[in-house]
Amino acid sequence: MPLALRYIRLPIAFFVIAFFCGTAAAEVIATKSYSYFDIKGKTADELDDELSRRGPTANGSSARHPGATKIRFGGEATYIQDNGRCRVGNVKVTVHTQIIMPRWRNRKGASRELSMIWDALSSDIKRHEERHAEIARTQARAMERGLKALPAQRSCELMQELVSDRSARGIEEHDRLQARFDRVEAVNFQNRMLRLLNNRLRGKGGER
Repeated sequence: MPLALRYIRLPIAFFVIAFFCGTAAAEVIATKSYSYFDIKGKTADELDDELSRRGPTANGSSARHPGATKIRFGGEATYIQDNGRCRVGNVKVTVHTQIIMPRWRNRKGASRELSMIWDALSSDIKRHEERHAEIARTQARAMERGLKALPAQRSCELMQELVSDRSARGIEEHDRLQARFDRVEAVNFQNRMLRLLNNRLRGKGGER
C-alpha cells in the first residue's frame, strides 16, 4: 500500500486585543480529538483503494490520504500601558488538533497476513499523526514565549502590529517544521514498515 501522510492547518484565529494595566501572565491551551473514516476490504489492493477514495484531503489538494491532522491555532493577547510605553500583558495561545484515522470495518474473516500488515500500517499512521500534533503543541509554546519576550513599544498600536507579525512568523515556522517532518517520513517509510512487520512477525509488537 502506498502511503502519503499529510497535516491540515486551518486558519489561525485573530488575536483579541484589550488594553489595561496589570500584571503579566501567559498560558498555552492545547486540546486534541480523534475522528475516523470507515473502510472495507478483504485484500491489500481493496484496502488501498478504499484509503484512496475515502481518506481525508489536506493542504487544499484534492488528493486523499490514509490519515491527517487538522491543526487550528488561536489565542488572545492583552497590553499594559505604563509610563508612555506599551508591553504585552496576558498571553494565551491555543492549539487544537484533530487526528483523522482510518477504521477497518470488516476485518473479521481476513487473513492473518493482511491483518498483520494493517496493524503495522495503522500503527504507523497513528504515530505519524500524533507527531504532527506534538509539533503543533511545541510550536504553540514557542509562540507564547516569543510573544512574552517582545520589547515594549512607544504605543499599543505599534505593540499590536509587532504581536501580529510575530504570530504570523510563528505560524510560518510551524508550517516549515511540519513540511520537513513529512519529507523525512516519506524517505524512511519503506524501511520503517519493514521494521514494523519484522517486529510483529517476531511477536515483539510494533514500534511507536
